[in-house]
Amino acid sequence: MYLRLILTLLRSLLKPAIEIGDTIELKLRVLPNDLDFNGHMNNGRYLTILDLALIEYMTRAGLVRLGIKNGWKPVLGAAILSYRKGLKPFATYKLKFSVVCWDEQWSYMKFEFVCGDRVMAVGHSKGAIISKSGIVPSNELYRSLGFSQNSPAIPASIGAWLEAERLMNATGA
Repeated sequence: MYLRLILTLLRSLLKPAIEIGDTIELKLRVLPNDLDFNGHMNNGRYLTILDLALIEYMTRAGLVRLGIKNGWKPVLGAAILSYRKGLKPFATYKLKFSVVCWDEQWSYMKFEFVCGDRVMAVGHSKGAIISKSGIVPSNELYRSLGFSQNSPAIPASIGAWLEAERLMNATGA
């Protein structure tokens, strides 16, 4: 994974800048170390691979430079993933990734693992940027990137996920 991470970071530096809300696509291949005993990509590997998309997105949106300047670091708060079909050894696939919306402290992302014209897995994640004093408010973060638009409306799928998360936290389940 470290080699993939370094290559992703280097490639990201050579790609054009993006704005928050844009969708990026990474072209990847299922490698032998991605596999589980069932002969398809390990369920935990999807989230590890998702970090590659996050690194590219943050680099191309200017957040990596801003983070280094301000001592900010990204953190993942939660993720939900629906597996539809297993990715087989050496299959090529695309990982589509975008920031969909945000609230006061969290940014909500959508991602899809696509092989050919078939969505193999789909999900959402939420992330924040932290400083030494805590979570950087979203309006400060996006303003620092030169992005002045308000968040788009929270999609129903993210709203339902957040409600399920709230219920789990309220009941300790």
